[in-house]
Amino acid sequence: MSYPVGYGVTRADADRIGAWWEERRGISQPSQSVLDASGKVLASTYSSGPIGRIEPADVVSMIEFREKQAAKK
Repeated sequence: MSYPVGYGVTRADADRIGAWWEERRGISQPSQSVLDASGKVLASTYSSGPIGRIEPADVVSMIEFREKQAAKK
């Protein structure tokens, strides 16, 4: 990825990835990505509300599944 990830996203960052910016609170709506060690995007979501946001437990499950699949190779 070529943009900052995590806390401190600016309006310019949000504009760069196409995230919706809420003027009233000065925040972007969640634009979430899960990357592997090489930087490959494994999952990515954009949500304007709570439905569709990636849950931490789902990320853990996905990573565990991918690690198990890789171990089989």
